[in-house]
Amino acid sequence: PHCWRWLVLILTSNQGIIYLQWWEAMNKIENVRSKAALVYEALHSAILQSELKPGARLVINDLAAELGVSPIPVREALRQLEVDGFITFQPYIGVTVTEIKASSISEIFGLLEAMELLSGQAACQRMTDTDDVALEQLLHRMDTLVSEPAEWSRENVHFHQLVCDLADMPLVRHIMNKTLQHWDRVRSYYLKDVFAFRIAVAQREHWRIFEAMRARDLGLLEKVVHDHNQAALVAYLQHLQSSNQPNRE
Repeated sequence: PHCWRWLVLILTSNQGIIYLQWWEAMNKIENVRSKAALVYEALHSAILQSELKPGARLVINDLAAELGVSPIPVREALRQLEVDGFITFQPYIGVTVTEIKASSISEIFGLLEAMELLSGQAACQRMTDTDDVALEQLLHRMDTLVSEPAEWSRENVHFHQLVCDLADMPLVRHIMNKTLQHWDRVRSYYLKDVFAFRIAVAQREHWRIFEAMRARDLGLLEKVVHDHNQAALVAYLQHLQSSNQPNRE
């Protein structure tokens, strides 16, 4: 076949040998990248679900052995997790899962408030009656999930993503997604102490946000978005104070 003659020509030329060496090198790189992506997903999920708790020490060789890979993709994954803010490299200590502090919780809800307000106000300028119906249907679905924290949380993310899509703000959506991942970690870690008691209240607050958007009332929207995020922030900070957890700033 022609393909075999083409392969023979490659193998009998210096240029072909160089090409094959390049191809093999690229395969190795892609293999490391794909393994690093799998390691990242495994560690990322474990951190978000609090299987790896704040402050937990991560040893590269131990992780490599547990996941059945070499240390190289583990290092790659840890570098990306550091960029995303989920782990911390500390001198003389090593790699640890980033602590959840009062200041970090405040930062999360400050970012969420800014992104929700920015996307919500922009969406109000573009939304149609059909878009109103789509948001309302999503909220009705969330009403049925208030006793299922994980499912409600997933739909909560979809709600905010949909608002960003209606606003035609992909960059805000990207930042929102990154911030919501950190919120998800906080939610999971404090599930029994805070979040489980917040879902019904948060759902009512989502309806107020929707009503302000449907009325295209930007002033009201600003108020309800602020109240929504501040109420959540206060709930978490009060729990930190009442449980005497150290407030590392």
